[in-house]
Amino acid sequence: MSEQLVRRPAVAGSFYPSSPARLGELVAALLEAAAQLPLSGPVVAAGVPAGVPAGILVPHAGLVYSGVTAAAAWRTLGAVVAPDADAPDDDSPQTVVILGTNHVSRRLHGIAVWDEGAWAIPGGEVAVNRALAGEIAALGSPFSVDTASHQGEHSIEVQLPLLAAAAPGSLIVPLAVSAGTGDEAIEAGDLLGRLLAERRDAGERIVLAVSSDMAHYPPAAACVQATERLLPLILATHAAGLAAAETALVRSGIDGLACGMCGIEPAVTGMAALRAMDATRAAVLAASTSADAGGPPDRTVGYLAVRFDQP
Repeated sequence: MSEQLVRRPAVAGSFYPSSPARLGELVAALLEAAAQLPLSGPVVAAGVPAGVPAGILVPHAGLVYSGVTAAAAWRTLGAVVAPDADAPDDDSPQTVVILGTNHVSRRLHGIAVWDEGAWAIPGGEVAVNRALAGEIAALGSPFSVDTASHQGEHSIEVQLPLLAAAAPGSLIVPLAVSAGTGDEAIEAGDLLGRLLAERRDAGERIVLAVSSDMAHYPPAAACVQATERLLPLILATHAAGLAAAETALVRSGIDGLACGMCGIEPAVTGMAALRAMDATRAAVLAASTSADAGGPPDRTVGYLAVRFDQP
């Protein structure tokens, strides 16, 4: 693979170790810790399904803070399919379409598709599903091929060490999202979800991942409460309702609160896509705050992991 097609890490050494050996040790420890977590929050009555989910919501902070919660989501992609579940007819690789939060690109107004090559992580690479990326870009506005808007961004990059360890050989389609939270974002999610549903119906193994942390900077108790206020809309895959609830939360005067979800834009698009995929059966896998990992309790960030399946 030629050098110019590989996206180099931007936050190795800060959000996660740059040493392949140290990163491997950390990721293994996070996945092991996540395996010991009890399921939390409202879980669907029949329990969490076996096998790989249709979608996940996963946090994207530094791995020492959000890593166990994130690992609780990513480890499900390596789940063994139950004996009575439908198994794929071939050994084609799984593809994860990742809706990333846009923290850094001021030029992005839409959804930027990284359409070829690979993303490097310490000690390896995660390849892009070029064919599916091209189909997504061909959906038209607000989707477009734009690799520049991904440079310097951490919200997709920080997921890849966990993905690579939990489900080796998986392909990705990275999508940086800055499409707002209104009708355009919801319509874009519906378009994306319909396409992914078609590809899944054709036998392709595709998972949609939404990369977002929860509330930023309130005290720990308020951070937990903020997640609890938004959680019902997430579990209901209610895109418009989530957008409205997050706006109301920010305006409610909670001390220190900067946002209810830093990734509200990919979350709104993602909820609409999951609904179009009929992936409306949701279960909470883990929830935490940065204070749980040793951060200051008076200035916290919330983390949430949810899986989504078809009923």
